[in-house]
Amino acid sequence: MNPYETFSSVVSAVNGVLWGWPMIVLLVGTHLFLTLRLRFPQRHILRAIRLSVTRDEGAAGDVSQFAALVTSLAATIGTGNIVGVATAIALGGPGAVLWCWVTGVLGMATKYAEGLLAVKYRQQTSDGKMLGGPMYALERGLGWRWAAVLFCVFTALAAFGIGNMVQSNAISMLVNETYGVPHYVSGLAVALCTALVVLFGIRGIARFCTAFVPLMALLYVVGCIYILLLNASYVWPAIRLICVSAFTPSAAGGGFVGTTIMVTARYGIARGLFSNESGMGSAPIMAAAAQTKNPVRQALVSSTGTFWDTVVICALTGIVLVSSILMHPDIDYTNGAALTKMAFEKIPLVGAPLLAFGIVTFAFSTILGWSYYGERALEYLSGKRVIVFYRLMFIGVVFVGSIVQLSLVWDLADLMNALMAIPNLLSLLLLSGVVVSETKKYMEI
Repeated sequence: MNPYETFSSVVSAVNGVLWGWPMIVLLVGTHLFLTLRLRFPQRHILRAIRLSVTRDEGAAGDVSQFAALVTSLAATIGTGNIVGVATAIALGGPGAVLWCWVTGVLGMATKYAEGLLAVKYRQQTSDGKMLGGPMYALERGLGWRWAAVLFCVFTALAAFGIGNMVQSNAISMLVNETYGVPHYVSGLAVALCTALVVLFGIRGIARFCTAFVPLMALLYVVGCIYILLLNASYVWPAIRLICVSAFTPSAAGGGFVGTTIMVTARYGIARGLFSNESGMGSAPIMAAAAQTKNPVRQALVSSTGTFWDTVVICALTGIVLVSSILMHPDIDYTNGAALTKMAFEKIPLVGAPLLAFGIVTFAFSTILGWSYYGERALEYLSGKRVIVFYRLMFIGVVFVGSIVQLSLVWDLADLMNALMAIPNLLSLLLLSGVVVSETKKYMEI
């Protein structure tokens, strides 16, 4: 076994431990605990959506609440919504879709709490910028400077995995398979485009995301709805199979191979976290920069990110893919990319281009959003002196990600997700009293 294979095996083994029952209990348990203790903040979703498009004039912050939301969505609406869901189905069976969706519904409470603490404990720099996120909640709320440092280290590393290599890899593979463009050519092109936006900082990233994220999400949702209309007779059987397989995988059928409940739950929850990042601690870094009157208003806006990302988009993707497999039971559903491509090719003329546009723009916007997360983490660790070097290194890794093996990239992404989530989830549980207090104080304002 060569060093590359050895390293890949070690990463996979560590993931098997981290994503065992302890992580699943901690993640889902935190979602459920906050949902109950905050008395189902999900019920405020309509108000939250309204606030997301309402500007808080005169409030302190770097960007509007809407810009903060779409920039955080840019980092979450990515390959996790398309290739990630297909991968969950391939590895965990159709039941993984339900676990992914449940992670999203309950995760709205966690995203709410993250956004609230991000604004509550944020601080303003000498040049007027707002800095916040789990590292500040850990340090200022709990006095755990050591945990804040660990979180930032994991975040900086995750920025190169989940937010960079996974995305550029997805772009290069798609462009190569669809148009025959060599991986290194598309890698260079994406790296150049990344440089043109990232070097302008948060305002440049926010401007790009505000313009493109709503458009690309709308086009993707419309495409999914069209496919579901074509698959109409298989939609309800697909939903039923998803629900049954989540708890009795042996009853998968329809061309699916049964898996254990543990495997199904693991891949569904892992891909749910990868998609919406609730509990991972990344999105609150962006929420801290929002212009908002009080922590609760931004917390509500933040919760809509998980709603759109997982409750809507991932659910649509999962039903599209499972119904397509039932319609074509002979298809090799273990190839996530091929499965997704087959489903979207049902749309006449524009199906394949729509999928290509969706993956490329989703992945590229995720790269931009995560570049900001990693930058803020490094600024917390060592100040501004490393920012230019970090940006250049981040751009270089975009190219590297386009030519490496996908399986290792996904495993590294899962590993970094878990390492980020642990200190963040602990802070959410221990500071839940602060979240409740702030909610009572500001909810009606």
